[in-house]
Amino acid sequence: MATHPATPDPAAARAALIPAPALITGAAGGGPAGFALPPVLRLEAGRGTERTARWLRTALAPATGLTLTDAAATDTAPASVVATDAASADAVSADAASADAADGGHRRVVLRVDAALGEAEGPEAYVLTTAPPGDGAPAVAITGGGPEGVFWGAQTLRQLLGADAFRRAPLTADRVWRLPAVTVRDRPRFGWRGLMLDVARHFTPKEGVLRQLDLVAAHKLNVLHLHLTDDQGWRIEIKRHPRLTEVGAWRPRTKWGHRASELWSETPHGGFYTQDDIREIVAYAAERHITVVPEIDIPGHSQAAIAAYPELGNADVVDTTAIGVWDTWGINPNILAPTDAVLRFYEGVFEEVLALFPSRFIHVGGDEAPKEQWKDSAAAQARIEENGLANEDELQSWFIRHFDTWLTARGRRLIGWDEILEGGLAPGAAVSSWRGYAGGVAAARAGHDVVMCPEQHVYLDHRQAPGDDEPIPIGFVRTLEDVYRFEPVPAELDGDEARRILGAQANVWTEAMQDPGRVDYQTHPRLAAFAEAVWSSLGAPAERDFGGFEARMAEHYRRLDALGVGYRPPSGPLPWQRRPGVLGRPREGTPPAV
Repeated sequence: MATHPATPDPAAARAALIPAPALITGAAGGGPAGFALPPVLRLEAGRGTERTARWLRTALAPATGLTLTDAAATDTAPASVVATDAASADAVSADAASADAADGGHRRVVLRVDAALGEAEGPEAYVLTTAPPGDGAPAVAITGGGPEGVFWGAQTLRQLLGADAFRRAPLTADRVWRLPAVTVRDRPRFGWRGLMLDVARHFTPKEGVLRQLDLVAAHKLNVLHLHLTDDQGWRIEIKRHPRLTEVGAWRPRTKWGHRASELWSETPHGGFYTQDDIREIVAYAAERHITVVPEIDIPGHSQAAIAAYPELGNADVVDTTAIGVWDTWGINPNILAPTDAVLRFYEGVFEEVLALFPSRFIHVGGDEAPKEQWKDSAAAQARIEENGLANEDELQSWFIRHFDTWLTARGRRLIGWDEILEGGLAPGAAVSSWRGYAGGVAAARAGHDVVMCPEQHVYLDHRQAPGDDEPIPIGFVRTLEDVYRFEPVPAELDGDEARRILGAQANVWTEAMQDPGRVDYQTHPRLAAFAEAVWSSLGAPAERDFGGFEARMAEHYRRLDALGVGYRPPSGPLPWQRRPGVLGRPREGTPPAV
């Protein structure tokens, strides 16, 4: 989508960091053109920085062609230099050692953790210094308050190298890589900076999830929330309940567009992650200091599970044996039965989930659970009477409280969508506030932790512009600027209440996103604006310098090009990104502040 200059521009890269760092200052030397990096660099990785060292070798080194040798090993020649015999090999090694001595140790990249920095500014804080040869300093030094801070500093280093450092191989063999001479001091505003990916409605194969983790890391986000189960599909292997994937992972057709559309895709759709796939995803995320939070929806959004195991539904009200995996969108009436057998079934599910996901938080959904079947179910009404509950809302609260207690006993914390507030919230539960700010405000005032993700502001399935060109237009118009001005902490919260806001996440619901290209289009470039809103201290929304951010985005679009991301161009969708004639559900006007 863009043309690239032959060499990176250090001054442009320095001015275009996203998210914006807390402080960046220029060091002496290097000049506007920056300084050239040696083709061979010693990588000195201190204790706790091993993951970042591996990432530099597996991601940054292939993109640049730079050779990163171990600090304990003798310097070697770059890959383009081939020693034909022992004598020439010795000569190469001697030349490298001589050059290293001459520049006073400049041929080094130093990674280390500083406990004092971590205590003062947090484990994700970092200081990155790049220095030209001549004063004995390493070419690159990254100090983190913890291992994760070192990794975020390495992400900043890649941005400073220019957009071509985001490729998988160098464009030319003789590329000279340059860096501006700078010091960057930085730390995030929030500890929870997330992206929710809905893989239940349209399945994202494992390779696509790994790609999303790389994109999450590139934006300094640290949570990937995987929406693994819903009415339209069950996406995680549970060994003790194999029909969840044998039956629940597949649907015969799919609604094309909004649920009011008359169009259908008659191609069967499905897929799931094996437990080994999940282990790989979690390990890949951990290498990038990202936590994967699993979501297993209860008690609503459960038709795929009921299709696999009809005894999970309210069989005294509906013929659950006739229920299949749902092929359309919306709020589904089929809800789990509040029986002991269902509780035991899902305890078994969660036992396997806990063994796969080390995340402290386990998401249980809890949203959009219609109660009509419970109202008509003798078994549900007996449960209400047995437990002295007032109504069906309190029955859902009883259901959620059971799993809050169960998870707490195993050292985990329950988190759910803000409907779990209805009927009373379990003491240790946290809330994902999606219907607006009100649920988060109520939860914070009641002493619960909150992740802000109000649909009116950070649901990335919502359209990016007005007009007929936007593909399958859903929801309110949420432009790049709108997302940039998103503020996670409501003004009405006082200091102690505001500290309950763990952070925020942008949610990518995939009902109308049938392939990775659509996910790219809806997610980018708005994810960059969201990342800055949750990482940087930007001030009040109306006072934020969107013009400056937009100018920095010119370089960020080049990064996205290098990564192969099919983002929405600033000028509007490209012809192949449009979906003319497919019914959406646009909502007009300014989103309500609720």
